[in-house]
Amino acid sequence: MNTMTSGHLVVIRDSFAERQLDLLKAALAADHVIPYLGPGLLETSSAEPLVPNTPEAVAAALHKRTPAPSKIRTNMWSVAQYIEQRRHRRTLKVWMAEIFAVPVLPTVFHAWLATLPLSVIIDSWYDGAMRAALIQARRTDVVEIQGVPRAHETGDIWTKAYDLSGILLESAPTAKTVLYAPHGGARPAANFLVADSDYVEVLSEIDIQTPIPDLVKERRASRGLFFLGCRFNDQMLRTYARQIMKRSNGPHFAAMDTATLTKNERRFLAASAITVIDMPTGQAAARLVGLGETLHEAKRAIV
Repeated sequence: MNTMTSGHLVVIRDSFAERQLDLLKAALAADHVIPYLGPGLLETSSAEPLVPNTPEAVAAALHKRTPAPSKIRTNMWSVAQYIEQRRHRRTLKVWMAEIFAVPVLPTVFHAWLATLPLSVIIDSWYDGAMRAALIQARRTDVVEIQGVPRAHETGDIWTKAYDLSGILLESAPTAKTVLYAPHGGARPAANFLVADSDYVEVLSEIDIQTPIPDLVKERRASRGLFFLGCRFNDQMLRTYARQIMKRSNGPHFAAMDTATLTKNERRFLAASAITVIDMPTGQAAARLVGLGETLHEAKRAIV
C-alpha cells in the first residue's frame, strides 16, 4: 500500500511519495509553499558535518566545556541554561559562537533553493547554510530576520533584520525573499536562542504571535509549509513549528523517515494535519533537486 492513515496521521510512500515530491517541487518553484528547513539537511552533504546537527550534539559540545548534571546533559536548552546560570550569558554566547564557528558549505539542495523566487524560507538551525547559499547565488533581494535573545534587549524587541552582507537594518524592509531564522543564527551577529531562559518570554507571547515577524505572518497566510530535515522530538521544536504554521493556508507536508518517529512526533504531525512523505531527508532532497543536468547545475552553483 502506498498511502497509509494511522490514527489520523497520513503517511504516503513509494510512488505516491515520489509524485508528491514532484508536486512540491513545482509548488516551490511557483512560490506556493514555504520551506521549513532543519539541521537534518546537513547530513545530505557528502562530507561529515563540521558543526553539530542535532540539539543533542550541541548539548554534548557545551557539556565538554562545562560538565552538566547527568539528568540534563542531553538536553540542549537545559545545558545552556545551566551554563548561563553558572558562567554568565556572555560565556554561553562565546561558546555557542565557537561551536558554530566553522562556516558550513551549502548543500546542493540549499543551492537549488536559493535560485527560487520564494517569499519566505524558514531556517530552524544555527549553521547559516541557507544564508550562505543565498549569498553564493548573489541574491540582492533578500532580508534575513533572526530571533534574538531578550536578555540584553530593552523594549519590545523579538527579532533583528540584516541584509546578506551582515548589516543590521533598522526595520525589515519589503524584499522578494525573507529568510526567517526563528532561533537565531551564528552569523552575522551570534544571535542564539538556546537556553530555557531565552524562551520564557517568547513562549508566553508566541500564542498571540507577537515574536513572529509581520512579513512572515503576512506571507504565510496564502501558503502551506514543507518541513525537510526537521525532527519534532522535543516540545520546544513542536511549539515553534505549531505557532509558525498558525493561520497559514496549508496544506502542510514533511519528508521524514517514519521508522524513526517517536510517539510524540506522530501525535504532533497528526494534530497539525502534516502529511508525512515517508522518505529519508537525503533521498527527498535529491528528488527535489533532480538528476542529470539539473543536479550538475546545482552543484556548480556552490563551487
